[in-house]
Parts: sequence; C-alpha cells; structure tokens
Amino acid sequence: MKTVYTCFCTDVIHQGHLNIIEHAHTYGKVVIGALSDEALIRYNKFPTIPLDQRIRLYEALDGVDQVIVQDSIMYDEVIGKLHPDYVVHGDNWKEGPEAAIRENVKTLLAAYGGELIEVPYTCTPEVREIDRQLKEKLAMPEYRRRRLKQLIQICPIVKAIEVHSGLTGLIAEKTVVEHNGRLDQFDAMWISSLCDSTAKGKPDIELVDMTSRFRTIDDVTEVTTKPIIFDGDTGGMTEHFVYTVRTLEKMGVSAIIIEDKTGLKKNSLFGTEVPQTQDTIENFSAKIRAGKKAQLTPDFMIIARIESLILERGMEDALERACAFTAAGADGIMIHSRKKDPAEILEFCDRFREADPLTPIVVVPSSFNTVTEDELSAHGVNIVIYANQLTRSAFPAMQKTAQDILRYHRAKEVDDRLMPIKQIITLIDEL
Repeated sequence: MKTVYTCFCTDVIHQGHLNIIEHAHTYGKVVIGALSDEALIRYNKFPTIPLDQRIRLYEALDGVDQVIVQDSIMYDEVIGKLHPDYVVHGDNWKEGPEAAIRENVKTLLAAYGGELIEVPYTCTPEVREIDRQLKEKLAMPEYRRRRLKQLIQICPIVKAIEVHSGLTGLIAEKTVVEHNGRLDQFDAMWISSLCDSTAKGKPDIELVDMTSRFRTIDDVTEVTTKPIIFDGDTGGMTEHFVYTVRTLEKMGVSAIIIEDKTGLKKNSLFGTEVPQTQDTIENFSAKIRAGKKAQLTPDFMIIARIESLILERGMEDALERACAFTAAGADGIMIHSRKKDPAEILEFCDRFREADPLTPIVVVPSSFNTVTEDELSAHGVNIVIYANQLTRSAFPAMQKTAQDILRYHRAKEVDDRLMPIKQIITLIDEL
C-alpha cells in the first residue's frame, strides 16, 4: 500500500482537515504529522492544548492510520525517515513565507520520485469562525498571561519587540520571515516607557501616568494574542506598585520589569552622565516581595532590572543584587549595559548561571547590538528585547516624508517609498 503523509498544526479539527484526510485516504495509508510545540511557535501558531492531546485528537479521526511527531517546520527529517509516496497539503502555501516549506517538500520528493498533491483550501464561514475563536481564546487574559512562562520553557530564546500602539502590535503579531530554510517571528511584545512616552510626545521621566499607559496596553491587547512584557520603570512607591501588579495581571500582561533606581527617572543609556540614584538592596527587595504577595496567579512575572553596570558599580555589585532579588522572589533578572561590547553582559550571565541555573535572564541589546541571539542563548539568556527599534525606524521615515512634501509641494516624490494604504489595511482583521 502507498504511504500518504500530511502535517497538521491545529488544535481544532474542521471541514478543511477532514477534506485533506478524505483526499489522502484515496491514495493509500494516511500518516499525519503532529507539528511539535517548538515548530508551531515558529509557524506563528501557539498551541492551546498539549502535543499529546493533539496526537490523540488526530488518532481519533476516521481514515487516519498513524500519527507521528514532526519536530521541524521543514520536512527534511520526516520525509527522510518515512519516504512517503505522496505528500498532501492545502494549496494555501503557494505564496508568502510558507512558500519556502512548499519548495522544501517538492525538492525532497523529487529526489526519489514522490509526488506532491495540493487540495483546494477550504474557506467557509464555519472555518473562518473556528479560526476566529482560536485567536480570541489566545487573546484572553488567562491564556495570554501564562504564555511567556510557556515560551521560556519551549524556546531556546524568547524574542520580544517594542510596540506602542495597536498598529505596531499588529506588526509584531504578524511579521513572519523565511531565512535560510526556516520561518521565524517575534514571540512577545515589549511596552516600553520610553517609546510609549515618545509616541505621546512626552519626555521619558515617568510623566505619562499608569492610567494612560494601561490604555496603550488595551490598544495592543484588542488586536493581538502574543504575551506582553511591561516596562514598569522603578515601579514607583511600593504602595502603588502592588496595585500596578494587580491591574497588569488582570489585563493579561505576562511580566513587569522594574529597575533598582529611585527618584526622577533618567534613561539608563545616559549612565553616569546625569545624576541617577540606585536603590538599596533592602528597599528594592521589599518592593519585589510586596509585588509577589499582591499577585493572584502563578503566571505573572516580576523581573528585576539591575543598573549596576550602567552606573559603573561593578560586576560584584550586580551579582550580589541578582542573588538578593532572586531570593526576594524575582521571577527573572534583567542585566543592562551601555557599552558597545557585550563582554560584561556575557560575563555576568556566565557567573550568574554558575550560581543560579534556572532563573530567567533578560537582556536588551540596544548598545551591544552586534551580539546574536544564538550567542546570548549560549550564555544562558532566556529573553532578548528589541526595546526601541520600531520607534527609531518610524521617526526618521516620517520626518523625511514631511520634509519632502514641504520641499516639493506635492506627494508624488514620496509615494514611491511608501507602503500602499491597502497593504496596511490588510494587517487589520475584520470580524
């Protein structure tokens, strides 16, 4: 009997999947690949049920002879082992990043005479409604909040990018690229105090109050599903911080990062060029303990940001604080530096990992931007945050457009470099 292979990456079976199985069954024995959690995440699909449940779901379907696990988006390993006579897939992967997967399958099958069979994609009101419900489920606070901890367990390194509006949230949500035979995307979103303030035309001195910043979160959560890491600056007074934790937790935010400084906020990248006061270990540890006591679920994370290297207090001070803040209940440690060389960051990570192999480490490579994610992961980093790149890329582009319209007294000269408004609109989902 011929072997027919198809790969599923769904938590809910609908008519489209049943059509695939029915079509595949006419060619021979049907083997379904259950895409692993790690692969699903790179495919821009976060699982809502565990892999073992997905396997049982697929095994229960009529016409399915066997279910195996596919550990990669690309089919090299599974086709190399299975050598199916046919691979069956919907025809919706001919364009966009998924086209690279299709080419991968075609090349592998051609090597031994296998055949690719493409079934017309099923797009009915029922299918669209199921897809919408899955997205709504992922966006619900109780599901979104826990995802950051889940991602830390699954991913070699979690990638977060700054967002400051619903539109930038959609960019973080929907940007998927194919590079060197793999798909990739951002895992989480960072709501930065600096970028949130800048988008409102305000200085980054904690002038924008929490109520306003919560509205930004609302704008982002309305249109996205990915977990949110919130920049909480110093956390403010401990008495206020506990309310911030409760509010963020209810909104579905996954984590808050607070820095061990006091007084009027000054951006860390100014370092010792401006007066900045580091909080005592005792006071900041008390703030962490109060925040942890206030939270209601085990999903929410309070991450302590250490400014010792920024303020040139030395490596030993940074490590002492990291250990103390972890002992106080911090769910992660963020270490920051304004040097262009990542050496001191990597040294901190190595030494902290010797003492603590489990507590997540967060870095923000704004200054030391030559270091790669693989290098950071090799030194024990769990989360990398690209903290201001969308804001910094948008401002010069908008400024140049405004200048050219004034210069030429018309829009023709700028239109060629602008994205068509129809393309922007396609980012926005309709109900």
